[in-house]
Amino acid sequence: MQQSSSLPEHNSQTDGTPKLLHTIQQLRDNLWLESSLNQLQSHLNDCLLAAANTMAQATTTEAEIYQTVVNELQNVLNASWVAFTQCAVSIAQCQPQAIVGKICYVSSSLTPGKSIPEIRCQQGTKLHLRLDTTIRLEDLQQMEKQTPPSAWRLADDHSGVMAWVIIAIPNPNSNGVPSKPLLTPVRSQLIKRTIQHCNTALAQLRQIQSWQQRCQQLAHFNQELERTNQLKNQFLANTSHEIRTPLSSIIGFTHLLLAQGYEPDKQRHQEYLHIIQSSGKHLLALINDILDLSKIEANQLEVQWEVVDLPTLCRNVLALVKEKAANKGLKLRLEIEPDVKNLLADPLRLKQMLLNLLFNAVKFTNSGSVGLRVAKQDLSLRFTVWDTGIGISTENQSLLFRPYSQIINSDSSSNEGTGLGLVVTQQLAQIHGGYLELESQVNQGSSFTIFLPLKPTGKVLEAIEAKAQKDLELSQQVSNYSGSLSSSHIPISSSREILLVEDDLANSELMRIYLGRLGYQVICVKNAQEMWINLPQITPALILMDVNLPDTNGLSLVEQLRKHPQYQNIPIIAQTAMAMKGDRETCLAAGVNDYISKPIDLQLLGSMVAKYS
Repeated sequence: MQQSSSLPEHNSQTDGTPKLLHTIQQLRDNLWLESSLNQLQSHLNDCLLAAANTMAQATTTEAEIYQTVVNELQNVLNASWVAFTQCAVSIAQCQPQAIVGKICYVSSSLTPGKSIPEIRCQQGTKLHLRLDTTIRLEDLQQMEKQTPPSAWRLADDHSGVMAWVIIAIPNPNSNGVPSKPLLTPVRSQLIKRTIQHCNTALAQLRQIQSWQQRCQQLAHFNQELERTNQLKNQFLANTSHEIRTPLSSIIGFTHLLLAQGYEPDKQRHQEYLHIIQSSGKHLLALINDILDLSKIEANQLEVQWEVVDLPTLCRNVLALVKEKAANKGLKLRLEIEPDVKNLLADPLRLKQMLLNLLFNAVKFTNSGSVGLRVAKQDLSLRFTVWDTGIGISTENQSLLFRPYSQIINSDSSSNEGTGLGLVVTQQLAQIHGGYLELESQVNQGSSFTIFLPLKPTGKVLEAIEAKAQKDLELSQQVSNYSGSLSSSHIPISSSREILLVEDDLANSELMRIYLGRLGYQVICVKNAQEMWINLPQITPALILMDVNLPDTNGLSLVEQLRKHPQYQNIPIIAQTAMAMKGDRETCLAAGVNDYISKPIDLQLLGSMVAKYS
């Protein structure tokens, strides 16, 4: 008796077959088909259940599904053909861009010693259904179009891999009698529905893996949340202690002054006041760290972008650290490259970043030196704070930039602070479009470097463009100035080109971005030589002239321009740091039409440019 899983015979199906026999044959076919598919689905369900109960890798579980499919097809299609030939099933895969792929899975019944099935491909070539055999994409496509086909395409994998199921067509038997056709309608239906089951199982597997990934992410998030909660609790305890210490000093010494009666001439009372002042500053610094981090996280930190004089700012910063360094016998060093002049930044926040790093360097250095080095690197400025202190271990380096984490200096009697300074510094660097790097070795010192872009990016660029957008209405005031312009015999040009002669990159970028947002095309040159090269190629409506240029004096350059007939009527605005009494008159006497002092007031600049262009 034939089992339900065996392949149905179709010898008796002729036009003369009685209706009853035909119906019985259809029932046998349907029973065989559903039984085979149920068995396949059962095995696929086992694979999915195993995947759901483990954190198996995607490739491993997909391999199990593919192998289950080829084995089941082999078993069910081979049942009626054992006497004729071996039926081999394989899955071939290849990338969409590739011209060749390889056979990745073959039926487990293909044991060593048995003949390897083969398929005839294009141009008479033969494909042996052996594991890892290479196969051309065009051969797979041709096998798919054959009648009957010997390759069936699976749905594209989510990672972009194409796959085919390949089934060897039986060869004639030993007597030369052709074997029965492989693809009767019921067999063809079996293969198609098997492929559907395979695709469904693969989709369900990916859904399971997606859920597992989300669960892993959620578990990791919960761990991070728990860790952050523990750090916050520790932070609150530490901060409570930190705040109580200066408060106790303030309250205690104020009580002594009140009890004794304040006498300005008494040295002891002056010492009390110094302690109260120092404790108050310490308390203020603690509170500011907490408030700054809260504002940054809420995206509510106010920043004021200006062209900052870097040498002056750096000297001022070191002056604030000088006393603490002197108390520990440390040498302070400042190194600034000659070409480092200005930067578009928030001076208060830049100073805060440098002070945070310098105070930390002093805190963790017991002997030697602490320094600040400022240099250009490509299109960035590097602010490096270095020390010869105790250094930071690799384990502690990973904790440094986590909020509320604090490294304890075992050699110091005081470990004051909130542990927020480096976090705030890192966030402020990112707001400026830069980042913070650390290099350190235990007992050999540390080096923190802030990289800030010379050209405005990120929130700096957004702030300039936002201000320009707000001031855009000023450009509409041209008509209001028309009367005054005609009375002063200054021509109004229809050109939107502006020539900016400015050697400082920060100032140049600031004006270029702002005026560009107002609708002007700004051509930037750094010196007199570049100006003379560019002038014949453009027709500027206006020239913005820096007075202090590397190769000449800007006012002398204006006088030279006025001697050329083609440049005599071009409006020129001098922009310079000269802001003493009489400087404006000096500039006007040289032949400029107007004057604006540095740092540049962008709104005033936009108004002037609109007036003369």
